[in-house]
Amino acid sequence: MRPLIATIIAAAAVAAAPAASAKEKLTGEQQLEKLLDGRVAGEPQNCIQLTGSNSTTIIDGTAIVYRIGSTLWVNRPKGGAESLDDDDILVTKLTGSQLCSIDTVQLRDRTSQMYSGFVSLGEFVPYRRPKAE
Repeated sequence: MRPLIATIIAAAAVAAAPAASAKEKLTGEQQLEKLLDGRVAGEPQNCIQLTGSNSTTIIDGTAIVYRIGSTLWVNRPKGGAESLDDDDILVTKLTGSQLCSIDTVQLRDRTSQMYSGFVSLGEFVPYRRPKAE
């Protein structure tokens, strides 16, 4: 009986080892820094045109990044940023073709489609790759 118990304990230790050595998840600020690596911030804008938007990325608890062409527009919400979850869906209601710093965005859980919060947008900061000289 003792060899069986020792085998079970050893197997449990081996199974737990990968979890203990798993790579730690980056913080929201670290994720944003990695995404913006090599880019330079421009002048903040109150509104952006969403007509040419390629994608949107939610950075947990930190920001929303809109990709328009080769420019990344970073919005750090004035309110509700702690509710941002990269597994949420953004529900944006526009009155025109622009998204502005006075707008709010609802967050919906991807699985249940239930309301999970909202954010009040801030200014949009463009990040571009520097031009080669």
